[in-house]
Formats: sequence, structure tokens, C-alpha cells
Amino acid sequence: MKPLKSLLALALGLGAISMAHAAGATSYPDRPVRLVVPYAVGGATDVIGRVMARYLGEALGQSIVVENKPGAGGSTGSQYASKQPADGYTLVMMVESSHAVNPNVYAKPAYDAVKDFTPITNIANVPGVMVVNVSSQYKTAQDVIDEARKTPAKLNYGSSGNGGLSHLSGALFGHTTRTQITHVPYKGLGPALNDLIAGQIDVVFDNMPSSGGLIAGNQLRALAVSSPKRLANLPNVPTYAEVGLKPMNDMSWYGLGAPAGLDAAVLHKLNIAAKAALQNPELIKTIEQQGAVVDYQSPQQFRDTVERSNKAWAKLIKDIGFKKL
Repeated sequence: MKPLKSLLALALGLGAISMAHAAGATSYPDRPVRLVVPYAVGGATDVIGRVMARYLGEALGQSIVVENKPGAGGSTGSQYASKQPADGYTLVMMVESSHAVNPNVYAKPAYDAVKDFTPITNIANVPGVMVVNVSSQYKTAQDVIDEARKTPAKLNYGSSGNGGLSHLSGALFGHTTRTQITHVPYKGLGPALNDLIAGQIDVVFDNMPSSGGLIAGNQLRALAVSSPKRLANLPNVPTYAEVGLKPMNDMSWYGLGAPAGLDAAVLHKLNIAAKAALQNPELIKTIEQQGAVVDYQSPQQFRDTVERSNKAWAKLIKDIGFKKL
């Protein structure tokens, strides 16, 4: 009889655990959720994260508080988020620069972009843009290419810092055009853009949420964008593919994740709520105003995106001969 009693007790225990999990998923979220943004206030990740937090919170019926933790090109906040409990009350912006570029540019990455996180959904894809001062002698992307070929290493470009997406975009430009272009690292894209406007540097390889307002304000000139087709608000600006820079024509992804080990029922609830949020006309309008395109994905689709992007960046960094940091 004792074995039978033991089996019965085990079954009851497992049932209680199962019911507890179900109850937890049903009541989730019963308190505010925080969204870790591993970049500074005002950047593309922050803007997209905040609009997502607002409408995801509405879909969940609970407030989502944005917590900015910038540093090390997104690594500081991402590592922090990966160490938090996988209970659904800590979410994190998973973006291409922090979850595909960083793991491949550092010799000793602070986290595993795939194993240490639970992908929930992609939020949006963001076009990159090559920009120069509005008074620059360079009127087209070909002008920049021609100058780089005529006077090697004379042309320079500013970036957010060593190993960042803007740095690697410039390196990819040099690799694709077989030219030498001098890298000038800054502590963030803001200072780089300020110097570009002041005429201190020649080019910046940026993203539309960051440079869009400066382009519209006639402070910067866009020479090329990374998108499948020309942007509606920049119809006269060609894509990178149109100007012979096809390897640079990929948009960057900005998604939502959580620490690894998130309960499947909570993950499902978050993904369904995210899908509803990404169908909200006001969210779509705000995202599109940033020059981005909404792109809902299932958890598996987003995991595939992260894994595929990591493989692509690993190959690219090897191809361009980038020395890991």
C-alpha cells in the first residue's frame, strides 16, 4: 500500500504544481511589468520600446514601466535582463545591435543572445541610412564611393563607437566598395551627428529613427537607405541595392524578449498581447513616423530571426576582417 500511497501523493503534487502554473498564467500580469531598454533615452530602441510598452500594456491590462540601462553598446542592459527571474515581469528589447552584432564583435560576450533569452516577437524593422551634411559636396552615394576610391583613407565616417552597428556598416561599405574609409568613433550617435552637422566629419551610417528628423529639418542629406524599396517619405533617395551596395540593404530588427525559461503559457499570453498591440493604428502610425515597418512574428519565427542574424553577422565580421574587441 505504501508504494500506492507514494504514487498517489506524487500525482497530487504534480497536479498541484500544474494547477499553480495554470493559475499563474491566468492571473498574469497581476502587477506592473518592466521593460529593460539597453540603450539611452531618445534613441531608436528607446522610442520603439516606449510605444510598444504603452500599447502592450493596454493589451495586457497592466502598466509596463520602461527602464533604460545603457552601456557597452547595449550589452550592459541585456546582460542585466538575462539575469532576472523568468516570471514575465521583466521584459527586454532584443535588437539586432545587442543580440546579433555584440555577441559576434566581443571576444568574450557577456551573454548568449539565443540561450539566455526567450524571444517573444519582433516589433519593427528599421531602415539604415547613409547621411552627409546638407551642404556637403557629396550629392549621391556614388560621389562618396568615387571620393573614397580617388583618395584612400581621406574620407571619414563617424559612429556610435567601436564595434557598434554604425561602425560595422562603415566597415561593410569599405569592404563592399573595396575602398579605405577612416573610422571616427564617438560615444554615441548623437555626438557623431552633431559633428556631421558641424562639418567635422564626412559621413555617418545611421538609422532612420535617429536621422529622420534631421533629414526632414534640412540639416542632413540622405544618400541611400536600406529597405526593400524606396521609403514613401524619401521617394528620391535610392536603396543601397540601387546604388550597387546590395550587402548593405538589410533592415535592422527591433524585438521583444524575456529572460530564458519563461513559462510557455505566459509566453503565449505575451505574444498574443503583442500581436494585438502591433495591430493598433496609433502604434503603427508612430512606428512608421520613425521610418520603421511593423513586423509581428511568432516566438519561433523571432527565434529563427535572431539565430539567422547571428550566423550572418558572424560571417560578415569574419569576411571584413574585423578584430574582435
